[in-house]
This record gives sequence, C-alpha cells and structure tokens, in this order.
Amino acid sequence: MAARFVNIDRDTPMLMPPDLRDWVSEGHLVHFILDAVSLLDLSAAHVNHRGSGDAQYPPGTMLALLIYSYATGTLSSRQIERSTYESVPVRYLCAGTHPDHDSICNFRVQNGELLAKNFHQVLELAARAKVLKVGSITLAQDGTKILANASKHSAVSHGHAVEQMRLLEEEIAALLARAAAADSAPLRDGLSIPVEIERRQERMEKLKEAAAVMHQRAKERHAQEQAEYLKKLQQREEQERQSGHKPRGKTPQPPQDGPKDSDQFNFTDPESRIMKAGGGQHFEQAYNAQAAVEVDSRLIIAGQVVDAPNDKEQLQPTLGTLAPVIESVGTVLIDSGFYSEAAVKAVESSSRAALAGVQVLAATGRHKHGRRIADLEIKAEPAELPADAPFIEQMKRRLQTGKGRKAYDQRKSTIEPVFGIIKEVLGLRRFSLRGLGKVNLEWKLVSLSYNLKRLFHMGAKLQSA
Repeated sequence: MAARFVNIDRDTPMLMPPDLRDWVSEGHLVHFILDAVSLLDLSAAHVNHRGSGDAQYPPGTMLALLIYSYATGTLSSRQIERSTYESVPVRYLCAGTHPDHDSICNFRVQNGELLAKNFHQVLELAARAKVLKVGSITLAQDGTKILANASKHSAVSHGHAVEQMRLLEEEIAALLARAAAADSAPLRDGLSIPVEIERRQERMEKLKEAAAVMHQRAKERHAQEQAEYLKKLQQREEQERQSGHKPRGKTPQPPQDGPKDSDQFNFTDPESRIMKAGGGQHFEQAYNAQAAVEVDSRLIIAGQVVDAPNDKEQLQPTLGTLAPVIESVGTVLIDSGFYSEAAVKAVESSSRAALAGVQVLAATGRHKHGRRIADLEIKAEPAELPADAPFIEQMKRRLQTGKGRKAYDQRKSTIEPVFGIIKEVLGLRRFSLRGLGKVNLEWKLVSLSYNLKRLFHMGAKLQSA
C-alpha cells in the first residue's frame, strides 16, 4: 500500500477564522495579561491630550504589548514590531494593528511613572488573590550583573586617557609644524592636514570629557572612603580606650585622592561600569540589578539597578523600594556580599513601619554549594552569647540556630531561580536602554512582566479592589 500524506496546498487562499480567539486558546497567557491590564490604573500614562498629530495607540494596548513581549522573551522594539505581524497572540492583542518600533520605544521610555505605579498595583492584585502575604513576610535579596547596551571595548581607563591625550598633543603640534613648513612633503591622496588636526582635536575633547567625569567620580568616592576611614580610626581609638592596649590588625590607611589609573569611562553608555562577571572569571560592561523576592510566592517585591560593582551598600537602598502593599517584613535573607555590621544595623533600626522588628540573616563568609555530611546531623542549639559579644559572632549564631538554618536555606532556592528565569526564559542578558535612569525603568518593566507571568502560572484569580 502506498504512503499517504496530508495535502499541503499553499496556492489556495486560506480562510481566516471569524474571531482570532479561535486560534488563541482560552487559557493563554495573552488573555491573562489583557485581563490584568484592564484592572490597572492607567491615568499616569503619557498621552497627547491636544489631539494633534497621528492617532495614538491606547495606553492599555501598548502596556499589554510590552508586558506580553517581555514575558515571552521579546525585548527589542523592532522585534516587538515584527511580532505584531508574525505572532498570532500578538496580532490578537493588537487587534490587527501594528505599532511601529518608534512608538513602542517612546511609550517604554516616557512611562516610567506608569510602570512603577503598575508594578505596585500588580502586587496588590496578588495580595487580593491570596497569593502574596503582606505581613511578617520573608524576603531573599541578591544582585545579578546584566550587560549594558555598550561594549567594554568602547571604554577607556584614566591612565590610558592621560597617555592618549599626551600623544594627541604631540601629533597636533607636529601637524601644525608640518603645515607651517613651506617645503613639507606632500601627503597621500585623500589626506588633509586640517582634517587630520580636526580629527585629533575631536578625539582630545572626548578624552577630556571622559577624564573630567572620572575626576568627579573619584572625588565622590574619596569623600565616601574618607568617611569610612575616619569611622574606622574612631572605632580603633574606642577599642584602645576600653581595652587599654593597641587593637590588633593593621592601622587603616587614608584613601587615595584623585582617580586611579584603572578607573573606567565608557563612551557608549557612560553610566555603566566595568564589573566582574562569570563568578569573577572575567570583566564585562554591565549594571548591577538588585531584587528582593518573597520566599513563598517568589514574586519580586522590591528592586533597583545600581552602577556599583558589588552589593556591599545595597541592602538598605533596595529595601527602600519595598512595595507599599507590604505591611511588615519579618526576615531578610542575604549572602556575604551584602553583609556589614553598619548595613544590617541600619535595616534593623529603620524607621519605616514595614521594617519594624525585622531580623536580617546574613552569611558572614562564603558558603560552599552542596550538603556536607556534617549538615545532615542534628545539632544542639548554640550557647547564648554575652550582650557585648562582637556583632559578627552574634550574626553567626543566628545562622547556627535551628530556626536560622531553616530560614536561611530558603535564600538560595528563592532568589537564584528568579534571576535564572529572567535571564534564560525572559532572555534579559543585556539591557536595551542606556543610562542608569532608563535601565531602572527597564528593570521595573522586567519585574512587572515576571510577576504577571508568575501569577499566571500560579493560577491566580485577579480581581479589582
């Protein structure tokens, strides 16, 4: 018997369904996002109320388009525009219209206030759906490096900039001398001394601007390091007064004034920084994205993007972006990268109502992955410490108690999968926008999209207030 095949006929016109919902199943993500956006307050959207120019796309449509695109790994405005032609769910979402990439990009950039407001409103929807607890919650906080929309090869160090400016001055002087010489040898075809001088002068101006920025950054860094230096000296003097002998360890050294030769400036995105990536194995032009995740729902509750290469001073500022719907935080889990006595005490003594009575559980050193045999054994509760015990010893004891160990074990299995989903599933390995302000806006959009997709997979039943 001969093989039989389905008839594939591309020449006969295909009949479209009378309703695109016939091609988009009832339980599809796009329906959930459209329903969620219909419950949000869009009054903060940037709208041309004068009515001049071309007709605008409704804010609800543009917001839903951005959220669905980011939730499904389409981040570029040009790719989003293409999906309005090629993706059936996006065609349904846009009702057959095709917002161009300029309209998409402008809406994203101009609506930072709207995205921030809607981020909090989605968490309120989650709380009403009984998916998110708002009292005595446990948060896991961490940071991850996201590539900037700029190459590290577009960066220059301060030492290299100074050397390049010196060489350019010599070359400009040589070209001016050559132009003044009546018997100078002719140049190759297409080359002109005035053009060559102008090209070098333009490069010189860019390097001077870069050097000025690095000097300003160095000035700010020196002020901060000087304050820390004076604080350490004061602590040593206090220890010496109390103990009667010189404290152990090296005497703190005053910070270096002025920029270091290794300080960097990127011409494409000046606000990004060279940061260690890949577990410290290499360096990339990047930003440091912070997030605090509620351990039960795995929803992002707070977050921001900073240009600091490490997390040492990001604990309190990130918790300062906590969503208003959260009534109280019971515990915050952080790794050793965030730990410092000053940072922990600042959070635990915060005047913010939601942080009243909060306890921070922090690793004070690097923890190896995997479970050792000793970790399987039942351990007795650690002995109580005297009230004047060093703070780091008190923190170690918190993690040695049964309650502390059980709570801290949730950190790694909460925050790291969230970053994994954002990078691998949503595809955010490089920001599309440039500049710290716009990058923070994009991170808010990513967090909003992640939270809605998470609620969809949890089967949340969203309802208005």
